[in-house]
Amino acid sequence: MKKILLSGLIAGLVLLVLSLLGLYITIWFLPGIALEYFDPSFNTQESRAMIFFLHPFVIGMALSWFWNQFKEILKGSFITKGIEFGVLYALVASFPMIWLIYSAMNVSLAMVATWFILALAQGVVAGLVFEKTNPINK
Repeated sequence: MKKILLSGLIAGLVLLVLSLLGLYITIWFLPGIALEYFDPSFNTQESRAMIFFLHPFVIGMALSWFWNQFKEILKGSFITKGIEFGVLYALVASFPMIWLIYSAMNVSLAMVATWFILALAQGVVAGLVFEKTNPINK
């Protein structure tokens, strides 16, 4: 349990940095997509801003538990396991939710594509963190 919690916290911190980088990269290089966040569909109340900063830790903890359950199944090198874990997370958890949001909200395909790319990056990075902090017991 201690390894799951510690790994989840470490991954959460790394994912927070990744999320902030993704935010600024979107603003700098994809300003049209960044402008879409000013649509009334998005609630940008200041009282909810903390949720943005807690999100990586929630994902880190959830993925840490998931890693602990399935790490024995992943095969290959350090990098291969991270990529496989990231693809698994992106396809199983993120893609269906992104599909649902795209079908129900006024968001562009480009916007949801950036969400999928971020989810894939989060999964790969978290997998690499977990491989270092909670490796397979041999």
